[in-house]
Amino acid sequence: MANDNPKSGDGLLVIHAALCRMGTMSLAEAYRTLGYKVHHGVDNPTKDPWVRIEEAAEATWPFVPGAKPRKPFTRADWDDLWGSHYDIITDLASPFALQLIEAYPQAKVVIVQRDFDSWWPSFQAELIHPTFSLFSEAVLFVAWYIMGVRAGQAMRKVHFGFFEATNRKEIDDNARDAYDRHYEKLREMVPSEKRLEFKLTDGWNPLCEFLEKDVPKVPFPHLNSRQEHMEGHLERVKKMFMDAAVKVGPWGLAIGVIAAAMRYAQG
Repeated sequence: MANDNPKSGDGLLVIHAALCRMGTMSLAEAYRTLGYKVHHGVDNPTKDPWVRIEEAAEATWPFVPGAKPRKPFTRADWDDLWGSHYDIITDLASPFALQLIEAYPQAKVVIVQRDFDSWWPSFQAELIHPTFSLFSEAVLFVAWYIMGVRAGQAMRKVHFGFFEATNRKEIDDNARDAYDRHYEKLREMVPSEKRLEFKLTDGWNPLCEFLEKDVPKVPFPHLNSRQEHMEGHLERVKKMFMDAAVKVGPWGLAIGVIAAAMRYAQG
């Protein structure tokens, strides 16, 4: 959980400004190799502070469906969520990069950007579709009502907020504008001397120079292909269903899944 093994220091040291499916797992491993304490969401998703992430989404984008009224997150809120526990957050924090830059003005910023036309089909297939599909209703039901995990609810609000949408179609319609606007604002907010424009093919040298670290004597990591990401997602869902079946019994789990499917069909 977020409060396990808290670190001391000045909050986030580096803000990794890259959206999911832009090499976040590779960079997470690279940062760890350089000695940073790193959070990468897929490492242990059932242990992530999903309730706080959902609150962050509601505070940042109050228009998202189902949002409760909240004050904007302060530095203390971001510290409670991530900054007091890690040096760098990769994937889960990426939609909040603009807010984190404001909260941690001393942090260096690493910007990674893929071409939209190559990035969006991967992001859409591996993050948007699994979050809003019919099957996801069963996953959300099991995750929250049986396992006590609000990952699906949190990520729906994050996606709605980042893409300034209130339904799935609007996410697709707004994707390119939201993407362009996000990266434009990043570069407006961060002076050139405090940011690194990085590509995974650049390897260690520019990253280490920017972060003032020695170059490791190991190859730069290249992890998590599209196939690996999908296989990992399916394995995590499978494990959650197996854990839930142990907790409530297979018949209880089956009834819950059917109820979730009926709720989805009824709108």
